[in-house]
Amino acid sequence: MAPLLKLAVVFACLAVAAAESPYRFYTWNVTYGTIYPLGVPQQGILINGQFPGPDIYSVTNDNIIVNVFNSLDEPFLIHWSGVQNRRNSYEDGVYGTTCPIPPGQNFTYILQMKDQIGSFFYFPSLAFHKAAGGFGGIKILSRPLIPVPFDPPADDYTVLIGDWYKSNQTALRKILDRGHKLPFPDGILINGRGPNVTSFTVQQGKTYRLRICNVGLQNSLNFRIQGHKMKVVEVEGTHTLQVSYSSLDIHLGQCMSVLITADQQPQDYYIVVSSRFTSQVLTTTGYLRYANSNRPASGPLPGGPTTQIDWSLNQARSIRTNLTASGPRPNPQGSYHYGMINTSRTIRLASSAGQVNGKQRYAINSVSFVPADTPLKLADFFQISGVFRVGSIPDAPNGQGIYLDTSVMGTDYRTFIEIVFENSEDIVQSYHLNGYSFWVVGMDGGQWTSASRNQYNLRDAVSRCTVQVYPKSWTAIYIALDNVGMWQLRSEFWARQYLGQQFYLRVYTTSTSLRDEYPIPKNALLCGRAKGRHTRPL
Repeated sequence: MAPLLKLAVVFACLAVAAAESPYRFYTWNVTYGTIYPLGVPQQGILINGQFPGPDIYSVTNDNIIVNVFNSLDEPFLIHWSGVQNRRNSYEDGVYGTTCPIPPGQNFTYILQMKDQIGSFFYFPSLAFHKAAGGFGGIKILSRPLIPVPFDPPADDYTVLIGDWYKSNQTALRKILDRGHKLPFPDGILINGRGPNVTSFTVQQGKTYRLRICNVGLQNSLNFRIQGHKMKVVEVEGTHTLQVSYSSLDIHLGQCMSVLITADQQPQDYYIVVSSRFTSQVLTTTGYLRYANSNRPASGPLPGGPTTQIDWSLNQARSIRTNLTASGPRPNPQGSYHYGMINTSRTIRLASSAGQVNGKQRYAINSVSFVPADTPLKLADFFQISGVFRVGSIPDAPNGQGIYLDTSVMGTDYRTFIEIVFENSEDIVQSYHLNGYSFWVVGMDGGQWTSASRNQYNLRDAVSRCTVQVYPKSWTAIYIALDNVGMWQLRSEFWARQYLGQQFYLRVYTTSTSLRDEYPIPKNALLCGRAKGRHTRPL
């Protein structure tokens, strides 16, 4: 090869390497360990000996490689809640898409934070492992040249809040498997710790970012800091209008970022987290500590709302998209705006609870999901018949009693649809859709009708991946189905998810182009009826 040609090849290779997004590597060992979050010993799930697990730190478009060693005595999976896994639902880490990691073995997740920013979290998705830990925060920062609508904070803290049981996850799972409801939780944790343990240190006059996620099992929570306002700046990947609040409702599975400024007298201040919409109110406390102060927190705990639904509904409506801010890219609006696109389909989803064969079950549109013997995505890829049936859940409530099925709803790639969540029950529901963000265009009390569209926010609705539905109320979302794959839509009320309140949305195209969907990963685990098949040549 001529010297000039060799040089050209070298420069071409360097250009390709430089164009590829950075890689960040993690090696995690998942083990059991004894933890004492509420003062009694119990079996927890640790990642590299930590409870909660380590944060994942990344930047838009980073490639994240996580090698997970399962040192438990049962199969294990991690789900990356809010990470869209563009064109790659195989890496989603739920049983409908990914074979579990067998005990004593490992699996390497290959993720890309494609065109995303924001605050999310990961957690174990199988069995009832989430009740034992195994969760941690995910931070996706903007690329250096993309403007962020607030000054860089002095520090950036992950704050994982959630209700908690003193019972081990195995005992809780047995209650559900026997067909009973779970009891009321025993307490609330802040970053895996009980009352009066967790603290965050701040310097007077400086501003800090808190990424708050509700990683709990059952309850919406209210978060507040004594003497300090919280300015909401980001919700699950969307920069928001910067409105200040004295307390915030954060529903199951939801995350949001707030800015707090240490503008009070130097001392310790209470951080308070309490349950919402419950007759018995659980409360826990932590501390915001000013550096170089020896004054302990004092005075009454700051009060918060308890059962008021209208207060929470109005707050939710006030959280809207900052239309002047960039997202993962400049000019986030461009010529494409959700409020100017006609929907091609309306899907109405109603929750229900009841007994099937004498056991407690939960359903969506009367269908209570039961897992198949093979992950649905693998069955789809290998064209294994008899695992699931597209259309096994109806588009609207049908008034039937609850029945069991492996529910999969078929949808078409590149369509724009409306989903209405209907809640006739007396509790707050919370729903999450994997692989997507959606626009929360409306929510209100009563029964949804086509006339309800007249009150939709078609200008600056927030885009997120988890949304609440208040008691005797409805919530409407718009989704652009631009991510091919098999995606779980589930209740974040974890006992309900475990006992059937979930289904899979199959976003389908006949195209086999890599522009639309990646091939099955070379390292994909194969189980069930897919065992013995081949992924693809190395």
